[in-house]
Amino acid sequence: MLETEQSVAVGALSAGGNTGEKEGVIRKIINGFKADFPEDFQLAEGRAHVIAIAWPAMLESFLLNLASMVNMLMVGSLGTWAIASVGYCTQPRMLVASVFQAFNTGATALVARAKGAKDPEEANAIMHQSLMFAICASVILAVLGYRYANAMVVFMGASEEQTIAASTQYMRVVMITFPANAISLCITALLRGIGKTRASMLYNVIANAVNISVGFVFISGRFGMPAQGVRGAALGLGTGQIVAACIAVITVIRSADMLKLSVKSLFKPNMLVLKRITNIGTPAMFEQLCMRGGNIMFTKIVATLGTTAFATHQIAMNVHQLTFMNGQAFGVSATSLLGQSLGRKRPDQGKAEVQLCRRYSLALSLTIATCFVFLGRQIVGLYTTDAEVIAIGARLLLIVALLQPFQSSQQVLAGALRGAGDTKAVAICAFVGVVAIRPIMGYLLTIHFGFELYGVWITLVLDQVTRSTYTMWRFISDKWRTLKV
Repeated sequence: MLETEQSVAVGALSAGGNTGEKEGVIRKIINGFKADFPEDFQLAEGRAHVIAIAWPAMLESFLLNLASMVNMLMVGSLGTWAIASVGYCTQPRMLVASVFQAFNTGATALVARAKGAKDPEEANAIMHQSLMFAICASVILAVLGYRYANAMVVFMGASEEQTIAASTQYMRVVMITFPANAISLCITALLRGIGKTRASMLYNVIANAVNISVGFVFISGRFGMPAQGVRGAALGLGTGQIVAACIAVITVIRSADMLKLSVKSLFKPNMLVLKRITNIGTPAMFEQLCMRGGNIMFTKIVATLGTTAFATHQIAMNVHQLTFMNGQAFGVSATSLLGQSLGRKRPDQGKAEVQLCRRYSLALSLTIATCFVFLGRQIVGLYTTDAEVIAIGARLLLIVALLQPFQSSQQVLAGALRGAGDTKAVAICAFVGVVAIRPIMGYLLTIHFGFELYGVWITLVLDQVTRSTYTMWRFISDKWRTLKV
């Protein structure tokens, strides 16, 4: 019955010129929703591979975002101005981190292929070059970030004296500890490439616990310590990043698997390996710059609506970020498994495992959406007692619920494309969605048509629908199979 309905739909849509070509494209899109398993694919084994990588990554992502959520709750006790102060720092901080996330994408893809090819020598060469870049670049960016912290938060829209001062203090503390963050991000990306997500989960869980504990002590001043306010939240974040970096380094020094860190080899440039990382990382950097640049423009639009609206937006965004754990976790699994399958010269098996990632991610996204529909007011009420903020925030979470299936599909398939080294396609997708759609439609719906804060979040739905459609088309085109990295 289903196949008959699909045939009718294909026939109707392909009526008119070039029917054969149109039918082929439409059938591909329809088949993109189906599982495409090779004959020798072991379903139980595939499921085990997907879950083994995804669950630690999901728990890690959940706890990371939960720590951010708890910090926001603690900061929220100081007032809406404090929530806004942290919000003004979020996009500049993530913009600086995007440099490393981009090159880490190249490292993950190459290490995954080395794992599939059972080549530990190549994997270690990639690790040492990636860490060398992370350490050198992060020190430079940390100095610049500290120096221009005040200018960045003012550029983001902070205008009240109290907010500017708090935002600047927060940004400077985070920049001092940024090199530690860059090191842990790099090692996490490398471990994910070989499928060892449990190791990165453990040290990030510990770091999150430190983050919350230090923030709890210093934000309001407990156990005889001075109250630091917003700066206390930054101290918690920075201390957690240092702890994560230390444990991450110890993990790869003591490792008995594919990756084994040698301090002697750390600062010996290998131009061939660096070039391979750069070939994948440069489009990924463009993607990250598009993401951050678009989000900065997007955030500036929200800032024009006032402190209360901006604080409400930050609460909704903080909750929204918690939902990333789903797509990101199965996206990590897709990245690792597809990269490893290409290293084994079995892209068909990798494609089947990516389909499983999409299935599980979709099921979880619908569960998350249901929670937002029925518990929106209670969730927003955790952050504030302001009745207006709670009412508007609960409506925003209904929009967040709507975009969940599109978001999860986009994150999984983008992860798969990165694992194949097809970072140019993901960069193009980010440019269209985040640089073009978000600022333009955000301005039109929010300012021109007067939807205000709701217009911002409707724009996010349009963005996710567009990117989800593009990544699915790109993945089912199979062009990633022939890429050379």
